[in-house]
Amino acid sequence: MLYSRIEGEGKPLLIIHGFLGMSDNWKSLGSQYVLEGFQVHILDLRNHGRSFHSDDFSYEIMTQDVFEYCQNHNLNQVSIIGHSMGGKVAMLFATKYPTMVEKLIVADIGPKYYAPHHQDILAGLNAVDFSTKPDRAEVEELLFPYIPDFGTRQFLMKNLYWKEPGQLDFRFNLKVFNEKISEIGTKLPDDAKFENPTLFIRGGNSNYILDNDLPQIENHFPNYKLATIPNVGHWLHAENPKMFFEETLSFLK
Repeated sequence: MLYSRIEGEGKPLLIIHGFLGMSDNWKSLGSQYVLEGFQVHILDLRNHGRSFHSDDFSYEIMTQDVFEYCQNHNLNQVSIIGHSMGGKVAMLFATKYPTMVEKLIVADIGPKYYAPHHQDILAGLNAVDFSTKPDRAEVEELLFPYIPDFGTRQFLMKNLYWKEPGQLDFRFNLKVFNEKISEIGTKLPDDAKFENPTLFIRGGNSNYILDNDLPQIENHFPNYKLATIPNVGHWLHAENPKMFFEETLSFLK
């Protein structure tokens, strides 16, 4: 069963992180939705965060995990926020189980195919040799040549934990990501459709959702709205959490 943080009472709201993320990234935003009357479930997808590791890794199987999570927690009707890879999981879940989803929010990802583009990040992560027992500063030093952007490095370093005294490791399953990275870019099936209210929210400086993607989005999600947060990139919820919260809350309400 997937690990989750559950907080609050009220309408269930599932939050699904992106690739190499985890539930911890959404703690502060999750608490704000709680104050607005939602029971918030922030999930760790398989091979991420505190959830189990598995050699099986695809959108189909991650969607099945979310379905089993909902069944186990007696969640018959939910709203979902999914960011990036988590947005793809949320899209597939909504199109497979439309009666279970009241409202869908997809953050900075479309239903289309995305070519592999995480090579530098994976190269940096693979450059870390934990057998030499590096400390956090040394891990960051190893990542820097591959991942010069400070924010991205800090995001990745949140996955560091003390596996045992004196021994750091990453929480995510790097071995499987190396083997199955092409799965991340998979497009939504051509016949997938969800007709309930859907909000696509993109970063103004991000190229993940382009204007010429909108006809394809409408084909899958005919009842969709688009919002753009200016002056932010792909991690829009972290770069401007206030505007992200306001846009999403007004849609959910």
